[in-house]
Amino acid sequence: MNAWVLHGIGDIRLETVKKPEPQPGEVLVAVKAAGICGSDIPRIYRTGAHKAPLIPGHEFSGVVEELGKGVSKEWLGKRAGVFPLIPCGACSPCKKQQYELCRSYDYLGSRRDGGFAEYVTVPVWNLIKLPDGVLYEEAAMLEPMAVAAHAMRRVNFLKEQSVAVCGLGTIGLLLLLFLLEAEETAGFGGLGNGKRIFAIGNKDLQKETAVRLGLSEENFCDSRIMDVESWLLERTCGAGADVFFECVGKNETVKQAVGAAASSGQVVLVGNPYSDMKLEKDVYWKILRNQLTVTGTWNSSFWHSPDDDWQYALERISKKRIQPAALLTHSLHMEQLEHGLKIMRDKTEAFVKVMGRFA
Repeated sequence: MNAWVLHGIGDIRLETVKKPEPQPGEVLVAVKAAGICGSDIPRIYRTGAHKAPLIPGHEFSGVVEELGKGVSKEWLGKRAGVFPLIPCGACSPCKKQQYELCRSYDYLGSRRDGGFAEYVTVPVWNLIKLPDGVLYEEAAMLEPMAVAAHAMRRVNFLKEQSVAVCGLGTIGLLLLLFLLEAEETAGFGGLGNGKRIFAIGNKDLQKETAVRLGLSEENFCDSRIMDVESWLLERTCGAGADVFFECVGKNETVKQAVGAAASSGQVVLVGNPYSDMKLEKDVYWKILRNQLTVTGTWNSSFWHSPDDDWQYALERISKKRIQPAALLTHSLHMEQLEHGLKIMRDKTEAFVKVMGRFA
């Protein structure tokens, strides 16, 4: 089969490799679509993966073509999305079905071969069946969608609260999409009206996309030319945001989140850190004096239940309440995947979600 193989930092090649064989409890998935995650860029070009050689790619979907021993025949030929984290099943979080917090996990695309290939072997437990009408490209976005849903669902929203999302990459925009959908359907106790949802970004495409998704243009803050804290305080009558999602992972944006949060507000840290995070004395004081709740969020819940984040996201795709394809800016064939990686690495073009097609 053809696959993109990472041999070392900056050394990724399209090669012909042996087609994998599913082991007991596994299936062979013919990959149809695979998204490039922002975390793939440092993994490939700066830090390396946990092992080499490795086939990257953890956001993908496809069709089950072969079954390993012990796998039900009902899976053969089924279209599926894939939860990339493979839990140990034995640690304390796993015993509580908090598989995203597993202390000894494996991971498709970073610790074992992933979806930047024509075929990949996957434990059958990690599959989620796709309803008719859900596109492979949409299903390949289930992973970042579930991460965004997980962050949102960790918050207990109250009626008429103001909500801010800072950092409008894929996760931030998906989070915004979920918030707008929840507001429209009076989910989470009702977020009031769309006038109380705010977004903070630093690119023209981010503003265009946010407005196209349904955000009021006046509720977008361009952090390149505006002071975020002053802007948000002005639009909340001096109160600040009741809930502030920080989706960047930089010291300055965490400081903005704390400074722009309302008294007794919630700050949800979503963005992976770019560097060491340092809590200045003034920022720490604001957390104390405003009695803020600072919450971390990680990955997404997946336990084959209607209540988990993956089912939450899939239900909204299948019912056309959420259309993640609206974030798809680049759709490339397998042979062009490196071009997509370099676009994201070098920022030579404006992008949101870059997708590889393997059909």
